This record gives sequence, C-alpha cells and structure tokens, in this order.
Amino acid sequence: MAQKVSRKKSYPDLHGIVLLDKPKGISSNQALQKVRHLFQAKKAGHTGNLDPMATGLLPCCFGDATKVAHLLINSDKTYIARCVLGKQTDTGDATGKTVAEHVVTALSDEEIKAATQRFTGEIEQIPPMYSALNHNGQRLYKLARQGKEVERPARKVTVHSFKMIDNAANYIDFEIRVSKGTYIRTLLEDFAKDCGTVAHMSALHRTQSGIISGQHMKTLDELQALNNRSQYIMPMDAVLIEYPRILLTKQQSQDLIHGKVVGHQGKQGLYRLYDDDHRFLGLGTVDQQQLKVKRLFLKSYLAIKNKSAIS
Repeated sequence: MAQKVSRKKSYPDLHGIVLLDKPKGISSNQALQKVRHLFQAKKAGHTGNLDPMATGLLPCCFGDATKVAHLLINSDKTYIARCVLGKQTDTGDATGKTVAEHVVTALSDEEIKAATQRFTGEIEQIPPMYSALNHNGQRLYKLARQGKEVERPARKVTVHSFKMIDNAANYIDFEIRVSKGTYIRTLLEDFAKDCGTVAHMSALHRTQSGIISGQHMKTLDELQALNNRSQYIMPMDAVLIEYPRILLTKQQSQDLIHGKVVGHQGKQGLYRLYDDDHRFLGLGTVDQQQLKVKRLFLKSYLAIKNKSAIS
C-alpha cells in the first residue's frame, strides 16, 4: 500500500511591505493572514495592532521587512476618530454595553477647541480595562469580561495634534496624532468628561504610521484584483528614509557583512547602509567615528544582488 506523502506548500521568498486598508470586523492578524495568502509569502508580520472595529493603514511586512516592524510599531500614529456624545460604554467604543448616559448638549466649536488644547502635549492616561495589557500574568480584557476591575497606573503619552474636523448634533469627528501606547477611546472619554458629558468612540480609521501615509493603501478586494501584486510590494528601505544614508565601498560592504567595524566620519546615530551599486544592505550605527552593523538584511540583499546579476 502506497504511503501518503505530505507536501508542504512552497512559497516565494518575498521581502518588502504592503500597505493594507484593514477592513472592519476582523483582527489585524486575520487581515495579515489574508494578505499573506494573496502574496503567498513565507514570513509575514504587521506593524501595530488595530482592533476589529477599526479600519485603515496596516503595513504588512514580508520576509526581512519583519525585522524593521518594531521601528514602525514604535512610531507616532494618526487617526480619524468619531466621538459620540451622551453615551459611555464599558469598552469605550461601540462594541460595549452602555454604562452611563447623559443628555446630549451640543458643544460649540470654541468649547471643543479649548478642551482639545487641554489634552494636547504630554498627558497622563489610565489604560482601559478592555485592553491587552498584562496584570499579574493576565490580560486586562479577560479580567474585564469576568466583571473584575483592577487598579491601573497612569502612563505618560503624547498627543501631538487633536483637531476637530466635524461638529455634528451628537458626534464630533477628530483627526488625532499620538505617540505609541495612546488609547484613542480613552482620550475621547476624558475629553467628554472635561466637557461635562460622557462619550464613546464609534469609528476609528488609521491614516498614518510614522512616515508611512495611507494615501496609497489598498483594500483586500483591490489587492485581489491586481494583475501583478509583486509590483505593489514596497522595498523596506522606503519606510526608513528618516535615517541618513551611507554609500559603502565594495570593501566596506564585505567587511560589515563579515562582522568587522569600518571607519566613518559622520555624526553619531542610526544609518541606512547601501553597497557600491546602491543596493540596500541594512542598518548601522556610527559612534566615535566607527560604523558598526545594527541589522543586516542579507536574504533580501542577496535576492536583489542576484536579480541584478541576471538582468
């Protein structure tokens, strides 16, 4: 009797980033896996979680690009958020149960502007119970679902910009740019409390992550319809342009690949490294006129180098 042979799928070795407009109703990981399946990538990761109810920019990293994901996760984010006045929920958003109601009194543009200014800059924020933070080894949201509430220390976050873009009868739309770790729903609850009412967040759409704009992001349907999806994969160094560039000689490239240190007269800091043919090699740090490797992306580098040699 012939034995059944198990065959693993052979996926191409892709390296780069796809900008997804995440749909509402699925988790960030579910969205990532859909994109990974479309591109048939071996290795994939995303750069900053969006709740299932949230939409917008979710950079999906393939291959070596997963090694720069932490730089994007730690970057500032920009959102469009809808603040619905008069009702507070246990989750802080539209998915939760109503826990408080208040007669809706329209806020003037001047009142809104004054309140947002009080929440602009470095502020202290108490994380919500419905969050993925840990408390004694348990996720806060799991405790919240059991009806438990624990004390959460306030954390310092930075609200770079808090601008009203629409003031309707019972809701206000904001464009908000914040540092890593800021909870927009908590910010909106605190804003409403400052204005003498209650509120919850009914929609959240991310438009920017660090230097990456959502201007050219695509939906799952749009990605599905692409004839040549590989052309939509951004090179990983495109999201690292905030770091200065160093063009290496052939010998310097070889030295760095083999773990050596090379001399460099530049300022101290993190740099993008390119070989003598302008191919992206990785990231390096300059300190005391010495250039050291921070992170090499050899798989993607060799793929580009071999492709160049063939063409």
